[in-house]
Amino acid sequence: MEQTTLQRARDGDERAFRELTDPYRRELQVHCYRMLGSLTDAEDLLQETLLAAWRGLADFQERASVRTWLYRIATNRCLNALRGAGRRIPTEPVPPFQPPEPSRRGEITWLQPYPDALLEGIADPAPGPEARYQATEAVELAFVAGLQRMPPRQAAALVLRDVLGFATDEVAGMLGTSHTAVKGALQRARAALDHARAGQAPRPGSATEHDLARRFADAYVAADLTRIVALLTDDAWLSMPPAPHEYHGIDAIAAFLRASLDYRGHRRVHLLPARANTQPAFGSYLTDPAEPAGIAAGLFVLTMAGDRIQAITRFHLDALYPRFGLPDSLPEPAGPRTK
Repeated sequence: MEQTTLQRARDGDERAFRELTDPYRRELQVHCYRMLGSLTDAEDLLQETLLAAWRGLADFQERASVRTWLYRIATNRCLNALRGAGRRIPTEPVPPFQPPEPSRRGEITWLQPYPDALLEGIADPAPGPEARYQATEAVELAFVAGLQRMPPRQAAALVLRDVLGFATDEVAGMLGTSHTAVKGALQRARAALDHARAGQAPRPGSATEHDLARRFADAYVAADLTRIVALLTDDAWLSMPPAPHEYHGIDAIAAFLRASLDYRGHRRVHLLPARANTQPAFGSYLTDPAEPAGIAAGLFVLTMAGDRIQAITRFHLDALYPRFGLPDSLPEPAGPRTK
């Protein structure tokens, strides 16, 4: 059947081409997201991958599966994009208040969250026998951010080998390099990720995760700084892509939140639950007593370690709200919705 479908696609049948490629579209987009760290860029690169596959069907020699062939195209398209000088770097937002001095200025300002809804229906969610990471772990924000700090070919080798489970020789073929070079890249990439990994997070959807997210939401809506910082690990991070300001440790995070809560003043915050990168998330809305609607005010994603919060990432990307099932604005003032 696949041979017949492939031949029809080579003859120009677009429906046959979709039959060949549709089962892999979602996992290919996740692959591009891991490589690029950006939902917007991943969507663009998926389309580039499929266009390149359509144009290159005549050269597909069936030495590997269609899935492997598509991953080779997608990986190299992503590497080309990362090498290119024209990558979209978002404009650094200007904070509406004077923030305290950050612990550092992060370099990964293009990082975006990934909606859990797009992780559903992936054709082959189980990792291959060569994989070292579970599929859910390999889309968490800390993991994706760690990939962005690596040289692109190191990141590609690690994703192909340790996340997707392709054999080392297959990875070498996809990257056009040697078995030895792949092993060296993997060794360096694994060491970098192991150094950056946080503590064990509670299982997605577990009672522990739900309770911790609810307690954070309740404390944040109430502007209770003491309760918020009590939920953090001692080495927690707060970051705000595309703003580069990052705050490390309870004291630094408390200083930033104090300035932010002071700026909030008498306005009310509402949080609507969502899911991003298999982690709890909240769309925030700020309501002014003089205005009838709540305006979008940033998407929070919580990274957890044990029964504490390891990182708070607040994305200033309000245009992405609909991708997470969130309204652009609240139509009228409402009580907190945090459950």
